[in-house]
Amino acid sequence: MSDTPHLTRVGGDAPLDFLAIDSLLSDEERQIQQTVRQFVRDRIVPEVGQWYEDGTFPGRELGPIMGELGLLGMHLDGYGCSGTSAVAYGLACLELEAGDSGLRSFVSVQGSLAMFPIWAYGSDEQKDTWLPRMAAGQAIGCFGLTEPDSGSDPSAMRTHAKQDAGGDWVINGSKMWITNGSVADVAVVWARTDDGVRGFVVPTDTPGFSANDIHRKASLRASVTSELMFDDLRLPSDAVLPGVSGMRGPLSCLNEARFGIMFGAIGAGRACYEAALDYAKERVQFGVPIASFQLTQRKLVEMMVAVNRGTLVALHLGRLKDAGQLTSAQVSFGKMDNVRQALEIAREARSVLGANGITLEYPVIRHMNNLESVYTYEGTNEIHTLVLGQAITGIAAFS
Repeated sequence: MSDTPHLTRVGGDAPLDFLAIDSLLSDEERQIQQTVRQFVRDRIVPEVGQWYEDGTFPGRELGPIMGELGLLGMHLDGYGCSGTSAVAYGLACLELEAGDSGLRSFVSVQGSLAMFPIWAYGSDEQKDTWLPRMAAGQAIGCFGLTEPDSGSDPSAMRTHAKQDAGGDWVINGSKMWITNGSVADVAVVWARTDDGVRGFVVPTDTPGFSANDIHRKASLRASVTSELMFDDLRLPSDAVLPGVSGMRGPLSCLNEARFGIMFGAIGAGRACYEAALDYAKERVQFGVPIASFQLTQRKLVEMMVAVNRGTLVALHLGRLKDAGQLTSAQVSFGKMDNVRQALEIAREARSVLGANGITLEYPVIRHMNNLESVYTYEGTNEIHTLVLGQAITGIAAFS
C-alpha cells in the first residue's frame, strides 16, 4: 500500500484550483467571479454549442442581462459602470471565456475597445450620449482598426477622414474582422487625417455606413464578425475623439483588451482541462478508467499545471495594473503565453477525449478552434514575441 496520502482538497477545489489561488482574492473579487461563473453555467453553457453550430450569437438578448450584472465596461468609473478593480474585470473575463471565447469577446469589445476610448478620450457629450446606454447593454459598440491589408501594422491603414469647408468629417475606407460589427449601434473608427490617426464616434445608422457579416468561419462561430465599409460617410465636426491623436489611442485600447484576454484564455483552458478530467475518470477501457493510465495522468497533470500557472501570471499582472505599474510589454507576456498555454491544453484535452473530442457534445473542440483565433487577434503571437524581444534586448525586430 502506498504511503502517499490521497489528495482531496488543496485550498479550494483541488482539481481546478490546485494552488489555492482563490485564497489570494478579496471577498469582493471572489463574489464577482462566482456570480459570473454561475451566469455562464446557467445561461451560456446549455446553449453555446448550438450557437456555435448555427454560427449565431444573441448579443441583443444577452446585452441587457450582462448590463444588469454590471459586466459591460465594469472596470470603468461613472456613467453607470461598475468601477471594479482590474483583477475583478480579469476574473470576469476568465469565467466568460470558460463559456466561450465569443462571449468574452463581446464583453471585451464592448468595454475595452468601444467604451474605453469614449470614456478615456471622448467629449462630455460623447460620454453622456453613449456610455450609460452601453453599460446597460442597451447599445452595442464595435471597434474599427484592422483593415483587409493592415493587421499587425495598423499604422498602414488606408481608411481616411477629411474635413470639408463646413467642418464636417468625410470618411472613406473599410475595416475587417470587426467583432459586433453588424449588430453595433456605435462604432469607434480609427482613420488617417491630415493631422495623423484620429478616432471617430460613428453611429451605425449614419448614411454611408454598412456592415457585412463574415461567414463560413470554423472558429469564433458564436460571435458576430463583420466587414465595415465607409462610403463618403459624413460626420459633424464634434464626432472626433478630442482627447487623443496618433497611434497611442488605438494601441491603448488594445492593451485594455489584451489584459482581458490573458485572463480569458485561461478560462477556456480550464474548461478543457475540467472536461478531460471528468471524461478520463468516467471512460473505461480495458476494464479500468483511462484516468488510471500513466500517459493520461501525465496529460492531466500538464494541463492542471498550465491552468494554475497561467492563472497566477494573470493575477500578478492584474495586481500590477491595479497598482498602476503594468507595462505594455508585460501585457504582451500575459497575452502571448497564456493563450499559447490554453491552446496546448485544448489540444491535449482533445486527445484525452479521443473521437468524442471532436463533437460539440463536449466543449473541447469548440474552445480549441476558438483559441486559434485568440492566438492571432489583438496582436499575433509573433508580434507579442517581438515586443518581448525588444523589451529584453533593446533592439526592435519588426522590419
